[in-house]
Amino acid sequence: MLRGNPMLALHAHRALTPLEEIRDAVVLVDGERIAAVGMRGQIALPRGTHEVTLSPGMLVPGFVDIHLHGAGGRDVMESSASSLDTIAATLGRYGTTSFVATTVTASPEDTCRSIEEIAKRSEDQFSAANGAKAEILGIHFEGPFISPARRGVHPLEWIATPSKQLLDRFLSCARGNGRILTLAPELPGAIELIHAARRAGLVVSLGHTDASFDDAIAAIHAGARHSAHVFNAMRPFSHRETGVLGAVLTSREVTAELIADGVHVDDAAIRLLLAAKGVDKTVLVSDGTAATGMPDGRYRLGMLEVIVSGGVCRNSEGKLAGSTLTLDRAVRHMVQLGVPLADALRMATWNPARVIGIEGRKGTLAAGADADLVLLDEQLGVARVMARGSWLF
Repeated sequence: MLRGNPMLALHAHRALTPLEEIRDAVVLVDGERIAAVGMRGQIALPRGTHEVTLSPGMLVPGFVDIHLHGAGGRDVMESSASSLDTIAATLGRYGTTSFVATTVTASPEDTCRSIEEIAKRSEDQFSAANGAKAEILGIHFEGPFISPARRGVHPLEWIATPSKQLLDRFLSCARGNGRILTLAPELPGAIELIHAARRAGLVVSLGHTDASFDDAIAAIHAGARHSAHVFNAMRPFSHRETGVLGAVLTSREVTAELIADGVHVDDAAIRLLLAAKGVDKTVLVSDGTAATGMPDGRYRLGMLEVIVSGGVCRNSEGKLAGSTLTLDRAVRHMVQLGVPLADALRMATWNPARVIGIEGRKGTLAAGADADLVLLDEQLGVARVMARGSWLF
């Protein structure tokens, strides 16, 4: 919806902001932003406001995915505007209205090409010719400063020792669009790099790591405040050496990503994570690949080929290689486990936005926030999606 058009009043039987529930709700949209949210009768509608009743269903904020490699058959490492546009359009169909494009370990040259294209597309993604789609929020650097022992499917030949020079090169290519750096804190030079990353405004995430408890605690003391796809690509928990998991689970300042697809993390482990971290420190992510929204087949993850069978992504060795998860499915999985809907929604909206410091703009139904809205049906399926004031469908 472009500025100059009449305001739009969306009426819904129920809205979850997600921090509060509003019955008989009205969300007033002015251009790309939300102007007001409240109960019918509490919101004064300006003259000429166009009113739309959305029934049945529930209005919630658009989902925010801070760990996403691809969708719709395309990968962020392809270094093309068309690939990023396809990813953004595909995500919108599943209620994800903003995302952090996530790289995988590759050569510095390939990584820089990808970063430069993401930065370029971030800067011109709202031109009229591009149409409405999910918004690119920036870049999550997953690698190359990771553990060879916990690399998952990241190519061994491009894993690098923590280097401020290389990080500075990536940040220069990113032109202010860097958001998150995932690294292994036990590597030589990691603590110094954490300090450098924090000075550059990055959120530092612990991931793909064989760290001991002491290694991880040292990183947290240095400023690491996030953890990538917890339980996956991490040293397993032991009662005598709890490792990075012990540090993440017991440090209140650290937020924890969770891939809630029923494949990456057992349901009992999900309950353990929630018991340790609580709702406010758990973040649902997809770790989605190019296979997201696509049928079984062969797809790309960075420079690698992945094989999707039964909706599960693996490499040729059978290792899990990202996912085909979308955040609407993740929310439904959490609800099936008995998590209250408002809490599940918070983990897919407000919490990820807060990790990267944009909770006033994304992941919330509130005055001044972007008009990113999802209408969920009674089965919690995605019925309609609005991104920055424009209906995607």
